[in-house]
Amino acid sequence: MDRWTEIELLVHLAETGSISRTAERLKLSTSSASRYLASLENRLGACLVMRNTRRAQLTDVGRSYLQRARSALEELRHGEAEVQAAASVPAGVLTISASVSFAMHHIAPLVPAYTERFPEVEIHIEASNRYGDSLENHIDLAVRNREFEPDSNIVMRRLARTRRVLVAAPLYLRRHGAPPRPEALQGHKLLIYTHATTPHELRFSREGQSSTVAVAGVLKSNDGQVLRAAALNGLGILIQPLYVVHEDIVAGRLVPVLEDWDLPLLSINVGYASRKHLSAKVRTFIDFMCAHFEKEELDRKWTSRW
Repeated sequence: MDRWTEIELLVHLAETGSISRTAERLKLSTSSASRYLASLENRLGACLVMRNTRRAQLTDVGRSYLQRARSALEELRHGEAEVQAAASVPAGVLTISASVSFAMHHIAPLVPAYTERFPEVEIHIEASNRYGDSLENHIDLAVRNREFEPDSNIVMRRLARTRRVLVAAPLYLRRHGAPPRPEALQGHKLLIYTHATTPHELRFSREGQSSTVAVAGVLKSNDGQVLRAAALNGLGILIQPLYVVHEDIVAGRLVPVLEDWDLPLLSINVGYASRKHLSAKVRTFIDFMCAHFEKEELDRKWTSRW
């Protein structure tokens, strides 16, 4: 039988002195209440209540057990209240996992406005460019960008899609020129992101045409910001999602090349562990981020051509 109901019944019985009134409080039948009490006494191997036709009174051992029962119920109620508060009021540490580039450009800038609205939440960003198919226990939500998401225990909500583009600094293009077609990349210096799905193979498409090019890099890194810094200094042609280099293109620091050819789109998703009830801190941050992406039309911006 339900041990918590047994304990709760004993606490109420001490207050009412009546099985029937206790049963009424707990929305039980009198016979069910009697069975719960008998189950408790049998489990403990002790008589807790002396019963007669008019009143039920706790025995000495029953009164001793009652003190611990009340404490246990109080702790349970406090725990339930804390959980309910966490589900309704955003508070506590929110741990977010994202790539270094995405965290820098699209999470950190949102934190001031979010924490101003929800001051009881403390943001912890774990920047990592590699992620598996499940979330570590301490991660509340993760932002991921790749061509597809494998089946996993993570619930995914799409933020946007993004093109991957090839860009280079004006200095590099003045020295080496722009490749006229994908195959010409083999004669250029490339900056390669090693965590890409196929870092040494680029799959291009254009109006029904396709071209797969094997590439080697003058510089390789597992961090897009390292490669971006090299590209800005004229080292070579960079291949990155548009969300990483969009502002550089707008400012003229980097220039798109092979713009009429497409690489496979990436989906940018926010993932969280599969739960029926999300905590308020997770729910509100996801909603906040999705609202920002929609307002700024980032899906349209990052999938459009220049």
